[in-house]
Amino acid sequence: MGTVATSADGIAGERRQLINVAYRLLGSVSEAEDAVQDAYARWYGLPPDRREEILSPGAWLTTVTSRICLDLLGSARARRERYVGAWLPDPLPDRTDWDHTAGAEPTGRADPADQIVLDESVSMALLVVLESMTPAERVAFVLHDVFRYAFAEIADVLGRTPAACKQLAASARRRVTVASAPVPASGQADVVRQVKEAWETRDIAALVGLLNPAAVMTADGGGMVGTVLRPVEGGARIAQYMVAIADRAPGLEILERSVNGAPGLVAQRAGVVVTVASFDVVDGRVTRIWAVRNPEKLRPWAREG
Repeated sequence: MGTVATSADGIAGERRQLINVAYRLLGSVSEAEDAVQDAYARWYGLPPDRREEILSPGAWLTTVTSRICLDLLGSARARRERYVGAWLPDPLPDRTDWDHTAGAEPTGRADPADQIVLDESVSMALLVVLESMTPAERVAFVLHDVFRYAFAEIADVLGRTPAACKQLAASARRRVTVASAPVPASGQADVVRQVKEAWETRDIAALVGLLNPAAVMTADGGGMVGTVLRPVEGGARIAQYMVAIADRAPGLEILERSVNGAPGLVAQRAGVVVTVASFDVVDGRVTRIWAVRNPEKLRPWAREG
């Protein structure tokens, strides 16, 4: 795993890759950052002669980071049980939409969310499916199918044989293929834009027409802000709920933004982002809505400057 990097700059340069791996394994920007920081602490805690023996520090750091994430995933069930309401992965912004600093040179103090590559492997739909996997399945799938690591390398992370790791990835892959195929961004953008317009005009009939009758909306407030604690099921009920929210929140501004690399919506009041919504669209209708309202998960969405 990784590349040979012996200089201090080379070691620091692995951070972007490690953040990308850890976020896909954990679904949390802050937990990914903590895992990577822990891996670096273990690296610098090694005796100098031991570090010199490691031919590929990048491979070592990736292995250690993955093991840390595996341990965190193992305790995630208990943490989710203590979480108030539904738990959703952290939504990621595309800062080129509205951040004038997006073209600046990256620094060691950069927000870890800025270093995560936005592609189909961070779509909210896939991240939610990853949450349904066992920790070992998730690690095997992410490292092999997303980052193309060999099963022999993954075996070192999981402490299993390469053949067992291959079976874990195959099991995880079956879960993923059950999910709907991704809709081209242009097609999803059109549907999301229509949802925005219908939401702004309080047009329940239009919203119902845009929502699959069996659609499900899940909201994550983390107990820090008011929201539904259980998923809202059915297009008609979701439409009524969305309009009720708009009625109770005067001054709410709805913006079209990229969320985890796909068209989504952001709601803000007085310039502060209060909700980030992701969508799953099938055959021109919304089947899933994931609305994140937990302020701690919206920190990467804070405007700068």
